[in-house]
Amino acid sequence: MSRRIDIELTSSRPDGSWTWRAAGARIPKGVLDGKILNSSNKVGDVVKADADFDIDGITILSVVAGKERVEKKERIEILPSDKPFQEVIETRAPRAERGAKFGDKKFGDKKFGDKKFGDKRGPRRDAKPGDKDREDRGPRRDGDSKSRSEGRPERKTSEGGTTERRRPSFTAPPEIPMRPRAKRLKPGRAHRSEILLTLPESQRTIAETVLQGGIPAVRAAVVEQNKLLKQEGKELIPADGLVTMAENLLPKLRVAEWLDRADAAVSDLDSLDLRDLRSVVTSGDDPVVARDETTRAVAQKLREGLVARLEKDQAEWLSDIDAAIGVGRVVRALKLSSQPPKAGARFPSDLGARLAQAASANLEADAPSDRWVAVLEAAAFSPVRAQIVAPGPPNAVTPELATAITRLAAAIPQIAKLFGIVVAPGAAMPRPLRPARPVDKKKPTRDASRPAPAKKTEPAAEIVAEPVAEPTIDVAEPAIEVVEQPAAAE
Repeated sequence: MSRRIDIELTSSRPDGSWTWRAAGARIPKGVLDGKILNSSNKVGDVVKADADFDIDGITILSVVAGKERVEKKERIEILPSDKPFQEVIETRAPRAERGAKFGDKKFGDKKFGDKKFGDKRGPRRDAKPGDKDREDRGPRRDGDSKSRSEGRPERKTSEGGTTERRRPSFTAPPEIPMRPRAKRLKPGRAHRSEILLTLPESQRTIAETVLQGGIPAVRAAVVEQNKLLKQEGKELIPADGLVTMAENLLPKLRVAEWLDRADAAVSDLDSLDLRDLRSVVTSGDDPVVARDETTRAVAQKLREGLVARLEKDQAEWLSDIDAAIGVGRVVRALKLSSQPPKAGARFPSDLGARLAQAASANLEADAPSDRWVAVLEAAAFSPVRAQIVAPGPPNAVTPELATAITRLAAAIPQIAKLFGIVVAPGAAMPRPLRPARPVDKKKPTRDASRPAPAKKTEPAAEIVAEPVAEPTIDVAEPAIEVVEQPAAAE
């Protein structure tokens, strides 16, 4: 059976035969009869041939003409026209003459309220025959400059006058300036670096380990190093000598670490957070730190600065509460009263009476449930929570309000009693709610359809403890029915 291959004509012999070889290769090669070629073939042409393959070799049976390459012409010929050129001009009509556009105050060439759309609107759906006030609603209001209240029927007063109908509005209390947030302690490393430079190279690594985790960190590092040495078949490191060296270096390192913290506290003494300032002052009473005259002088300076800061922050705290009550921000005043800068300080009785009175005024029967929830959440942890009273429960109690009053009942039993909740003696006090963590939009969320990956937990030791009696809250039958609060009309 023949097969078609590409061959290249290499030479022409005098006897009329031609030599050939495979196109682009040296072998296979052979001789073919020149009678099967065309008169136009020449040396170097590549043609397709039908070849027969057998034991003796390859015999060329016939030659087929190859495909000719045709150049594609992808051009569009533009023929000239005898007609004269005519320009296209667009003329736009004025805006008033155009058609209606969504959001325009005018519609066509007429305004709302013109005769084209009717000066008067049709009767109301609930209008009765003979009721002129309901049948004729008057002309539509002008959309250009008239207010929403114009064109509406006026309301008559008891004195015979008329007033315009106005939607109820709420005026938010004025804002009061916020004090800047206190700075957190950011100690440097000047004293610790100075100590490390004075130590020999062999002790410097141990000192850095002590600064990072203390003596336990040194013991853990020795155990880990001995594991590697044991695998390599080398001699183990004696742990007792390194631990003793670390214990000798510990006092110097603790003093240097405290001095770095104290220098940072002194530089920001007027704006440092009180928690950080208290921690530096408390750690300055350590016998290891206080045995030097220099450290005792720095500790005394920090102690005097802490006393001055407490007096200053206490005065500002009371001033902020008074300002919040003055502008009507009761919830903020209640939250501030539960965060005193000076622990154990007595809350002024006159300011406490004003705060309790302002909080009680917000717990009215017609106040919305969300207002009740906000006030009670702040009042439950305020020093004036026992002085807050309410004339009665709100007109509508939502499930959110019922849940909040049940959780806060132990802190405000006089308010919980209005809802039919009796607090048992010795009930546990509630804890403030944690603020909601903001959602990170950049973090990809897990697909809810896929199951969550199982967490690997190690079996914990079984601990058997005697049950502890927890305080309970006896909840009586609710005195009022919990209803869904209707949404406010926009």
